Amino acid sequence: MNTNQMLAQTTQQQTELFTLEEAPIPVSCGTKPFHTQLLKWVGNKQKQADSIIEFFPKQFGTYFEPFLGSGGVLGVLAPKKAIASDAFSPLVQIWQTLHSNRELLKQQYAERYALMAQLGKKTAYEKVLANYNKKPNGADLLFLCRACYGGVVRFRKNDGHMSTPVGVHNPVSPESFGKRVEIWYARTQGTRFLHLDFAEAMDRAKKGDLIYCDPPYADSQAILYGAQAFSLQRLFDSIASCKARGVYVALSIDGTKYSGRKLCDIAIPDGLFEREEFVNVGRSMLKRFQMDGRSLEDHEVHDRLLLTF
Repeated sequence: MNTNQMLAQTTQQQTELFTLEEAPIPVSCGTKPFHTQLLKWVGNKQKQADSIIEFFPKQFGTYFEPFLGSGGVLGVLAPKKAIASDAFSPLVQIWQTLHSNRELLKQQYAERYALMAQLGKKTAYEKVLANYNKKPNGADLLFLCRACYGGVVRFRKNDGHMSTPVGVHNPVSPESFGKRVEIWYARTQGTRFLHLDFAEAMDRAKKGDLIYCDPPYADSQAILYGAQAFSLQRLFDSIASCKARGVYVALSIDGTKYSGRKLCDIAIPDGLFEREEFVNVGRSMLKRFQMDGRSLEDHEVHDRLLLTF
């Protein structure tokens, strides 16, 4: 390799790395919290993202989020270069449309929102839900996740149909949603959205990259999309492979429930993680759905944040 090639390679490596101080994100850096959500999704970490990000390495290459969901940490981090993925195809369609044709995304939401004025909220919701269950797609899921009860998108195991009833709240207006689209479009400019199994996505990470995993939780989320088939052992295997390649991995996983009175029993492989932190995620969204609005004082949750570095 000649001097010019070495200089070009060094410049490229410097360009691909960025520091958290350069990213317009963590509250600890003195910026405003970013809590505007594009999607409603159970387990969303957007309110806790600044606390999670504080534990990230100060410098890393490409950011990976292989359990994308509503992209709570991704949206707050706003990385310059990222790969965000999910195994749930209709969900990924929403994010891909955000980047390929955001005006279409706004239109898809507005058309389904307009059905509420024509048919009433409950009938409109059931019409969109029936259409989604007939042929799962991102356009219907977009409206359903904003209009369903508690934002809990759950699916029946026997036929895969979404079963969440309509929520008591009114979903955000098309005008408000349109503003959210513009904000999220800007904050995810450096992100590629892919339909991938988590292991496939994590295999793409290279030394110095950072992966944040927020998988379905074994103790509470078996009714959620894809959770029935999710294997925590497969995830641990992928994390071990990434760690061996020099990839940084942070994993949010079951921690404590019932305001700290229960520590969820998860068999974590010895030596896989270098440290463990706890992040307060507040009161359980899923428990709110299950208890139908009853008091949640005893249902505060703390997640484990496991770090390979």
